[in-house]
Amino acid sequence: MSRVIRAAVFQTAWTGDKESMIQVHEQAVRDAAAQGAQVLCFQELFYGPYFCQVQDSAFYEYAEQIPDGPIVKRFQALAKEHGIVLVLPMYEEEQPGVLYNTAAVIDADGSYLGKYRKTHIPQVKGFWEKFYFRPGRSDWPVFDTKAGRIGVYICYDRHFPEGWRALGLAGAEIVFNPSATSRGLSAYLWQLEQPAAAVANEYFVGAINRVGVEELGDNDFYGTSYFVDPEAQFVGEVASDKETELLVRDLDMAKLREVRDRWQFYRDRAPGAYTPLTTP
Repeated sequence: MSRVIRAAVFQTAWTGDKESMIQVHEQAVRDAAAQGAQVLCFQELFYGPYFCQVQDSAFYEYAEQIPDGPIVKRFQALAKEHGIVLVLPMYEEEQPGVLYNTAAVIDADGSYLGKYRKTHIPQVKGFWEKFYFRPGRSDWPVFDTKAGRIGVYICYDRHFPEGWRALGLAGAEIVFNPSATSRGLSAYLWQLEQPAAAVANEYFVGAINRVGVEELGDNDFYGTSYFVDPEAQFVGEVASDKETELLVRDLDMAKLREVRDRWQFYRDRAPGAYTPLTTP
């Protein structure tokens, strides 16, 4: 009998303050759980504005410890109450001056499973991320959750195929890519790269993007979050390009075996030929 994972992603606009942004996401957890979702992923840096449009050390205050900070504790309690796996993209302070763009993963019983730290850090107009984050070295973890085997790749990471493949080799069934990506810059790639990664690596991808223009800059975050299967087919409709939206979709895990048996990409890999790829 096929195993189906009911998965959700949530896109929203900046509310104007941290506490109300957290409350919006708490309500999204309740709404997703009410629709039977087993796992929910938020957008990149979910409880703040996308402050990387400017370079201002005042925004370091958004960083907190993972898992010992108050936001993780707050959502651990909510995950346990509603029996839902949560992926929380956050600003992490490992210690003063050591900061990462990180996603914490909470299981459905409220337990903290671990984190992924964004590996590839951009430094281009409107995305001054090297001012805020060190590159992560997380070794591409895949998390065994009550909902299934979950991987995370964050925003700019998606332009680099190596991490997608590493997550597949580690056994990911669903990879979430929480993002803050702008209409003028990347819209032509948004519905190309993640479906291609899903096909190349034979798993489901959940792509999440925030919406709206924030007061810190002119980046127009265009939403259009979606789930895509390993045949590059969108699972249901793509989300709005302007409105807050909770997307809940049923992902049939039988599709993974079907596609992998058909194509055998993992069998036919030639890792011994790829040594030059790891040469700086």
